[in-house]
Amino acid sequence: MSDHRAKRPSEAAPAAASPAAKRARDPPTPAFPTYKDADDDKIRFLAGILASASADVDIEAKLDNARIGVTTADVEQVLRFSYAHPSAATAFFRWAGQNQLGHKHSPYSWNLIVDILGKNRIFGHMWKTVGSMHAQGLLSRATFASVFSSLAASPDDNPFDAFMDMPRYGMARDTPALNSLLSALCRANRLNNARAAIPLARAEAGTPPDSDSYAILLEACEAAADPRVAREVFGEMVRDVGFDPNNVPAYDSFLTTLVSSDSTALPEAMEYLAVLRSRGCSPGEKFFGAALAAHLEARELHGAVVLWNDFVGHRGLVPDMEMYNTMIKLQGSLGQRPEVIVEYLDDMVFNGVFPDAGTCNLVLQFLLKGRKLREAAAIFREMIKNELWPNEENCLLALRMFLDKRDWEMGIEIWACMVENGLPPLEESGNMLVSKLKDDMLPEACKYAEDMIDRGIKVSSSTLTKLKHCLQGIKKEEIHDHLFKKWKAH
Repeated sequence: MSDHRAKRPSEAAPAAASPAAKRARDPPTPAFPTYKDADDDKIRFLAGILASASADVDIEAKLDNARIGVTTADVEQVLRFSYAHPSAATAFFRWAGQNQLGHKHSPYSWNLIVDILGKNRIFGHMWKTVGSMHAQGLLSRATFASVFSSLAASPDDNPFDAFMDMPRYGMARDTPALNSLLSALCRANRLNNARAAIPLARAEAGTPPDSDSYAILLEACEAAADPRVAREVFGEMVRDVGFDPNNVPAYDSFLTTLVSSDSTALPEAMEYLAVLRSRGCSPGEKFFGAALAAHLEARELHGAVVLWNDFVGHRGLVPDMEMYNTMIKLQGSLGQRPEVIVEYLDDMVFNGVFPDAGTCNLVLQFLLKGRKLREAAAIFREMIKNELWPNEENCLLALRMFLDKRDWEMGIEIWACMVENGLPPLEESGNMLVSKLKDDMLPEACKYAEDMIDRGIKVSSSTLTKLKHCLQGIKKEEIHDHLFKKWKAH
């Protein structure tokens, strides 16, 4: 608007700029949904007219000739698919109001026009539309949220001036309006402008920030992965609004920013957590997940267990799959009793978080490497029952370990499962099975060798040679000859 106050010096564009700086100030036009995205034939047809028309008169003539009646809902839908054609959208809006709706558009249709003009940076017409809405008593905070968003997305424009001009349109410069402005600036990656808006709003409009104001800024700090600014904003928040147990999003974003920035910041984040607890405040689930991941990176089991007992045991938070996996990795790699990780599987099922193949393979791997074969056998059988197949590494490791323990029954069970479901590595595993069985269970070793040949699984010459020596010892060379003949044929 021509009578908006001038930009503050800190926000004015430099006199000259490099091509890169100019591209930063003038980002490409966003991709908008088109009429081809519409599901309804009528909406797609009308929006197609807007997309293909060359002038306002052409649009109105085509709409008249189409002889299609439109409702308020139709207008809203057509406008939603016409962001890429602002001139045509406003012509259609005008035509529908004059010819179909008796000049009674819905507030949502008006807001769409404001948004279409703003997103296309046609700010003069946008403000005229805002003025028309004001005259009809249709303005709402949602309208100005759209205005703030469009101005914030234009680096050379200052949405704070629009905030200051709200009373001219009968709108209050209250704290919710300020928060709408802050959200728009933060979504446009203008965190510095958003921070500067708080003292300006207080000084020039008498508008105080609230807990939500700082939650918005801290969420932007998290998105920018900027722990330095996050610490500053947190300090400003404590000074301005104090500690608020209901302000979980702010604490969540602040501590998540710290623990996600660097594993060395983990102790600092835990100190802040202790301060919050002393004030009856707490972050939420997002921080809990990020903190567990930071403990895993730092290989710090004790702190993770303390955190788990606090959030899950005392506060009743229900962990998700990733949180369970993180604790399984920590307990499996650093814990003294790998079988403890089975308790996490039981807890997952109890909480309705059903483990997938990745989680089960993780548990199986740690149990095998911890030589907890009884627990590993139970997990293996449960996985097969639920069609959660062991991976290649676990298949080979499980088979080797059970055969080395001379647990022939379990070894054969694992092999049967691998063959039936095509779980690799079949060739290496099958030859291992035959080689291990030959000393104690020679008939079974021969049976599985023949089955492998019949299935097209390669039996190595060294495995056949080992069988031959064993069969010669009991005068059963003909069995080897039979196997060798089959082997040669394949």
